[in-house]
Amino acid sequence: MEGVHCRIQGISPDLPCRGGTVSEELNPEAAEAEEPIKQRKNGLYPGVSDELAENMKSGWADTELHDLRPIAQADETAARRAALSARFPGERIVVPAGNLKTRSNDTEYAFRASVEYAYLTGNQTEDGVLVMEPVADGHRATLYLLPRSDRENGEFWLSGDGELWVGRRHSLTEAEKLYGIPASDVRELADALREATGPVRVVRGYDAGIEAALTDKVTAERDEELRVFLSEARLVKDAFEIGELQKAVDSTVRGFEDVVKVLDKAEATSERYIEGTFFLRARVEGNDIGYGSICAAGPHACTLHWVRNDGPVRSGDLLLLDAGVETHTYYTADVTRTLPINGSFSEIQRKIYDAVYEAQEAGIAAVKPGAAYRDFHDAAQRVLAEKLVEWGLVEGPVERVLELGLQRRWTLHGTGHMLGMDVHDCAAARTETYVNGTLEPGMVLTVEPGLYFQADDLTVPEEYRGIGVRIEDDILVTDDGNKNLSDGLPRRSGEVEAWMAGLKG
Repeated sequence: MEGVHCRIQGISPDLPCRGGTVSEELNPEAAEAEEPIKQRKNGLYPGVSDELAENMKSGWADTELHDLRPIAQADETAARRAALSARFPGERIVVPAGNLKTRSNDTEYAFRASVEYAYLTGNQTEDGVLVMEPVADGHRATLYLLPRSDRENGEFWLSGDGELWVGRRHSLTEAEKLYGIPASDVRELADALREATGPVRVVRGYDAGIEAALTDKVTAERDEELRVFLSEARLVKDAFEIGELQKAVDSTVRGFEDVVKVLDKAEATSERYIEGTFFLRARVEGNDIGYGSICAAGPHACTLHWVRNDGPVRSGDLLLLDAGVETHTYYTADVTRTLPINGSFSEIQRKIYDAVYEAQEAGIAAVKPGAAYRDFHDAAQRVLAEKLVEWGLVEGPVERVLELGLQRRWTLHGTGHMLGMDVHDCAAARTETYVNGTLEPGMVLTVEPGLYFQADDLTVPEEYRGIGVRIEDDILVTDDGNKNLSDGLPRRSGEVEAWMAGLKG
């Protein structure tokens, strides 16, 4: 044990016992190798009596779980590790989950394991590390994890990481059954890595301690090649991933329905009511939201990443809701609908909305195997440019507008991106395999054109100002075209109005 400490305020034993450390009291022979307990300035208990320490060692039932089955994606994670092994033969590969990050003082942000680690293992616990050791026929994988808390030395109730504070962990034996990978104590890993020989690659940015242990064994170039490979490996989703993305989308559809039902309460409060309503669905049916929900009412819809969500919700304005549920396996939806808060589009709102819908239709139609990735973006942008010229907001012809990018004053962003365990998935992939690449069956991407007329844009008629519209769906590339995973939500303006009326009614 690396020094007993506690992060929980108020009731923990957080001062030295009898002039030493708590671990000296409970495990004297290990005292020299351990750090002193972290002291809390205003803790209520000065120490642990010998009697209490002895009492806490015994009287606990055996809670080992013996009937565990492998996780649902065990076969898929094994195949992913096999592909990684084939790509880097003879090299040690180290993929950390990451550590807890401090939010303030002694509280942490909710932990989310690195995508690379979760993709290869299915495990999601902090401090975990996947190590793939090169062997004659490939690699031998080991999952390094924190074991169950030690009840003999008091760690389980004295340490802030102890199970009575943060909950039960799986034993290493249980982990082996769940993930299909031999498991070892992660606290021994750094020392072992310092002694490692031969080429090593590590996924950087998640675990400073692991990186420090490898500092003289890795190179930035090799590590970047590893990161790029793991990003590109996720471009084409397997059957498990597609199923998880559909689950995420289905929950997201229900979350949007929840929001429509409480728009009157949002009008009485703020955009925060919308944010909280969707978050409830995400937490009940999934792990979390996949990204900060954009609950943008009125002119806030013109701010692409409006996540403050503290503005008013007014009848007669539009609500741009961009949100996605993340499943328990980290796959996220990413869906946007622009809704009339009072249930009916005004004439100018409908005109702009229908233009965006037409652009999205063109973009979705361009999603098919063998098409260039950029085709859906180009198709949607052409429609929007045509509308802007038609409305007299920019001088044509359309080819000139597109060549000079003049439509971007009001379209602003690209028309979509890859989707998966990250909302902007596969971000480290090479340009030639991503935006300059070709669509393949199994790829999942968003198609999300928009028009945004800023409230202070004096180049457009006043009636346009403050209106922002985006429509976004999650599209799976199939063998013969595409499938809209989020077609459970209506997109045509009239259908949106009818859907909202039905939910409110």
